[in-house]
Formats: sequence, C-alpha cells, structure tokens
Amino acid sequence: MSTIFADKFKNTSGGNPVQINQLRGIDTAGSITVQGEGTATTNMQQGLAKVWLLGGNDASLTDSFNTASGTDNGVGDYTYTFTSAMSSANFTSHATGANNARRYGFSEARTTTTNRFDYRDEGGNAADNTNSSAMHGDLA
Repeated sequence: MSTIFADKFKNTSGGNPVQINQLRGIDTAGSITVQGEGTATTNMQQGLAKVWLLGGNDASLTDSFNTASGTDNGVGDYTYTFTSAMSSANFTSHATGANNARRYGFSEARTTTTNRFDYRDEGGNAADNTNSSAMHGDLA
C-alpha cells in the first residue's frame, strides 16, 4: 500500500479543491481539526452536539440523535435518556419550548445518562409544550 503526502489537492484545471465524499479521522479522540471562522481552527469532534432532540408535550420524541427515550414527570417536567453516556455530568445543555407562545426551558438535573428539563410559559408557570434541546460535551 502506498501513501501520498500533499498539502493541497485541486481539480485538473487548478481551480476548486477536490471534493471528498468520505473522510476518516485517525482513531484517536480529537484527531480531526477543521478551519473555523477566519483563521481559527477547531476540533471537529469537540464541537459537535452529542445529543439533540425534538420532543412532544408528553416527552415523546419527534426526532432525535443519541436519545433513547423521554419520561413525562409532570406538567412541563421531562427527563430524556441518552443512548450513549456522556463522560461526566459537566456538559452544556440548551432547551427551548414552542407551541405558538413564549416558552423557555432549563436543565433541572443532569447525569451522565439523562437530562431533566423544566419548561415554563411566559408567566413562569409550568407548561407542557413541544420542546427541543441540545447537549454539548464529551461522550464516555
């Protein structure tokens, strides 16, 4: 097997970079670095959402990534269980509510395998509503 070393690949007329339809990283964590905004670089694995979901007003899942299930704990109180665990409970969590009204959500409790959310209406009262959230951090 041969190895090719190059700094840049261009199409045959010297123009646009060659497009790659498959990209593999080295099998170590944090091995793919990409150019971000301006001249800054960022680690691709570190910057990806590790969990995201769109949930119903009963904690059902409409669409999700790395989310196994949802539990309705009461009005506006939902717990979502991850398919793959996070490395610690120290991950960021973002939550919003919907249903044609101003709704907001916040993370009430986190473990390596779950995140519990509390959703409120604009008056601060608990509210069942369609919700979405995303979690960023390191997988176990």
